[in-house]
Amino acid sequence: MTIRYEINPPRVIEDKVLSHKEVQASLKRVQKRISKISNLCDGIHLTDSVLGVPRISPITTGAIIRSDGIKMDITASLRVRDRNITALTQSVYDAILLGLDGLLILKGDEPPKGPKDSKLVPSDVVRHFKDLGFGKNLDFFLSIPADPDFDKITKKISAEPTGFVTQVIQSKNQVFRIVDRLKPQGFKIIPCIMIPSENNARSARMLGIEFSRYEESVLDFIAEIYKLTKDVLITSPNDFAAATKILAGIKGLKRK
Repeated sequence: MTIRYEINPPRVIEDKVLSHKEVQASLKRVQKRISKISNLCDGIHLTDSVLGVPRISPITTGAIIRSDGIKMDITASLRVRDRNITALTQSVYDAILLGLDGLLILKGDEPPKGPKDSKLVPSDVVRHFKDLGFGKNLDFFLSIPADPDFDKITKKISAEPTGFVTQVIQSKNQVFRIVDRLKPQGFKIIPCIMIPSENNARSARMLGIEFSRYEESVLDFIAEIYKLTKDVLITSPNDFAAATKILAGIKGLKRK
């Protein structure tokens, strides 16, 4: 039973390539945020170069968090779009050796520069690593839409991941439909919920999310989803303060 919080590792490029000192300062800020919320949630999920913008490796960031002595579930996204199978294999080895708990294997956004598409398919990559036996030491997840066409994700289901992380959901019915179809097959389901706030509004518009569907009772909404899956991923890309407030509220509900 896990409440996870999604966090982006520091960028290595803003308007220019950042210096080592600037990157380290950004990393310290991320560490402080994670330390602050570590008693409010059960796990951290680290993204991998969202929108293709280069960031510190989520696996490296996860290892730093683990070395800080924070005892919580740590998962990370791993893009296949701009990596070959050799690089991915090294990342999986690193994730195991550095004490991470799971990897979300996904295609990833197209980067502004560099390789555009390795032609690797996330479901094939998960099957490859499970066939090699890595599934004994690491959970592997795949991403699915909030409203999946189950006939179009049969390859993902056949890959037999540990479970599925949804794209951002906005209704209980979306989750109920996924749970009803996939949970009986033994898959974990991790719905992703975006915290409604003015600072997150632009991200919501980009994803077609309507906060009005749940913003007046966000804690109740999260609690209902949590009851269905026992595992929720909270995302708040531009509003850490709002996320902290909601996570504190969720913790209060879990105590009741």
